[in-house]
Amino acid sequence: MNKSAIRLLTLAMYAMALIAVPLTTAYAAGGDNPSPPASDAKDTKKVKKKKDKSSSIDDPKFLEGYRAAYATIYDHNNYNSAIEQLKALGQDDRADVANLIGYSYRKLGDYKVSQIWYERALKADPEHVRTWQYYGLWQVEQGNRDQAQYHLNRIAALTGTGSDEYWSLAAALEKPPGTGLVY
Repeated sequence: MNKSAIRLLTLAMYAMALIAVPLTTAYAAGGDNPSPPASDAKDTKKVKKKKDKSSSIDDPKFLEGYRAAYATIYDHNNYNSAIEQLKALGQDDRADVANLIGYSYRKLGDYKVSQIWYERALKADPEHVRTWQYYGLWQVEQGNRDQAQYHLNRIAALTGTGSDEYWSLAAALEKPPGTGLVY
């Protein structure tokens, strides 16, 4: 292939990615349908320890509260209320819960507290892809592009480069520094 054909192919692929990103960004930022948090259980020994420490993921009361907080965040953009709802669940050490608390603080502009919650979520589950994504977006907003790239690489290692979380963070990194983000 000659150089102009390669350039044309590269430009076409970039244009396709730009068209696809807005379609996947809404889903990656929370999607239309709230999903319950993933189970923390990886084996039965851990399940017993988790059950002693907190209620089960199958607990209808927990799921109802989590879904209500999720809707408060993504449907109503009421982050203060969502933080209260999430903390009331009594499961702050669950990655899904800590991540949403961090997201809510980030949306309120309290980046220091948001960072604490993102790190708490990753401590609870170092493979929690949504936290890597949201914390990566936090890094982009703070101007820490190298750290955001690290988060993108972690997502790629966990899910590959085809996941919505990967594409959302990759799209944010493609924007020029200083661009106001709305994630």
